Amino acid sequence: MSDVSKLQLDLSHKPEVVAFFDEGTNTFSYVVKDPSSNACAVVDSVMELDYASGRTTLKGADKIIDYIQSNKLKLDWLIETHVHADHLSAAPYIQEKLGGKIGIGNQITVVQETFGKIFNEGTEFARDGSQFDQLFEDGDSYQVGNMNCFAIHTPGHTPACMVHVMGDAGFVGDTLFMPDGGTARADFPGGDARVLYQSIQRVLTLPEEVRLFMCHDYMPGGREVEYETTVGEEKAKNIHVHTGINEDQFVEMRETRDATLGMPRLILPSLQINMRAGHTPAPDSNGTVYLKLPLNLL
Repeated sequence: MSDVSKLQLDLSHKPEVVAFFDEGTNTFSYVVKDPSSNACAVVDSVMELDYASGRTTLKGADKIIDYIQSNKLKLDWLIETHVHADHLSAAPYIQEKLGGKIGIGNQITVVQETFGKIFNEGTEFARDGSQFDQLFEDGDSYQVGNMNCFAIHTPGHTPACMVHVMGDAGFVGDTLFMPDGGTARADFPGGDARVLYQSIQRVLTLPEEVRLFMCHDYMPGGREVEYETTVGEEKAKNIHVHTGINEDQFVEMRETRDATLGMPRLILPSLQINMRAGHTPAPDSNGTVYLKLPLNLL
């Protein structure tokens, strides 16, 4: 993996970050604007699903679209930090309205292979990541307007997780939570607590002033919802990985905790949609789209 300390970070670029919160899945989506142009990126968009009825809506995505249009912004990128297991992506819908490229980590192919088998997808389901416009490798750079951005591979929660650093702002996906929330689980297929610890240590080598934006917040202790912290605060206060906690201690904690957790409510529909870059499977012969419910596999 690349040396994070050698990334050509431009902390003088301080993007304007606007958060959109989906209460149903405790998910944050972000519009990230280059401070020196009208270019922006969208990170981790959400399509709502009423599981009981099988109906999807795009209320949150429409709010993002309205914000971008109202502020006369140009959408360059739709970033997926990983293949989410708790919500469905709205990236294709937003792309259809506003353009931009959909990007994810290149290890999406590992996720597609794993869950292609679990869902018994046929040969028509491509497992090469071709559903996405860009597959990022560790250390890859890209531009949002004039702002230099980097993708850092952070496996452990899933094989394809990446942290995206845009100017002085990092978008951590599920790798980290707010300091009082700790870290992501590591027991999904392809997850690994030891690898997660190592990935987090890479993130924590970023300059302490780098702002970090969460993908989720579950409001520990009933506090108000929060989504922004810093590398320095995570190092000092994160309950799972603050300075002084070693790898073996973390692995023991994480594996013990994960053994008590149930599966996310939307994991089965989310994975089928998100491994296709937010697209649904092809309609059946009657024109209706169906999702599968594999029994006794997860």
